[in-house]
Amino acid sequence: MTRLYNNYKKGLPKLSGKVIAITGTTSGTGFVAAKTCGELEADAVLLLNRNSSRSTASLAKLKEEVPNGNFVPVECDLQDFQSVRRAAAEITSNYKELYCLSNNAGIMATPDEATKDGYDTQMQTNHLSHFLLTAELFPLLQAGAEKHGDARIVHHSSIGREYTPNDGLEEKYFKKNGGNLGGNEQIMMGGGPFHRYFQTKLANSVFTYALHEKLQASKDFRIRAVCAHPGGSNTNLDNHLSYGFFTNLALKTLMPVLAQSAEDGSVGLIKAMIDPKAESGVLYGPWSKCRTASAMSGAAVPNPPKPYEVDPKAMAMLWRTSEEAAGVKFAI
Repeated sequence: MTRLYNNYKKGLPKLSGKVIAITGTTSGTGFVAAKTCGELEADAVLLLNRNSSRSTASLAKLKEEVPNGNFVPVECDLQDFQSVRRAAAEITSNYKELYCLSNNAGIMATPDEATKDGYDTQMQTNHLSHFLLTAELFPLLQAGAEKHGDARIVHHSSIGREYTPNDGLEEKYFKKNGGNLGGNEQIMMGGGPFHRYFQTKLANSVFTYALHEKLQASKDFRIRAVCAHPGGSNTNLDNHLSYGFFTNLALKTLMPVLAQSAEDGSVGLIKAMIDPKAESGVLYGPWSKCRTASAMSGAAVPNPPKPYEVDPKAMAMLWRTSEEAAGVKFAI
């Protein structure tokens, strides 16, 4: 059941004159965000996805549900740095400015494998390629801020950022160690697949806080760096996982009760992308005061950062290793 999204959307401003780019729009929160931007009359909503039957079907669905929306597919495989560069070049050749880059796409608890570039598939998909995309499109975001008075760089994190085994980022996950990072033992919220995932989601929030600090100290302070997490949302992110018959049955029974809809899960992401009140350097999502931790469901509110999310050494390590991996110098 959707409880929050419909009322929240009513208060959002129109996006006339603004170009929005979103990665991972074939389903879930990314699809909802793209649809919302189309309904709010964005000049163009750029859909960055791999070419697949899913991307073709989701584009058709968006055009059917929002006939007046301008949805523009851009081929972008986040497991291939060259594909990311081609996508950025295509956008740069067709648009003079960008209001929002929403780095939404993500995969979860996938096998311990390397991309063609040699990096962990989860880290390259969820963070490294988004770092490269942000660097490549930064001049368009600067132009967007000049035109509109602000621009947005948005990352979509997860509750999982709070569950890294050692409470912090580890450099080995940012190196060419794909296929050698913990193996494939399937344990709910544990084992190699989830430990790699947690690192990527922590990378999303640390990157946001590092961006915020650099932007605020520069001439580009009008570009906001904002983050979000969806809580527990009913999407297809975990459809490939299996923990055994009884555990799967329990999850199938409990998740509809504990988790929120994809629409409600997208509120934090949409707030970060569109809401005039969204602040730079803030992560929005469900929050539990009693646990002082992110929550499975509820309103998208500011989540206070954990010390390891704003650790200067972690920020510096992330920036250095991400530049090295992506082969880009990202100076702000």
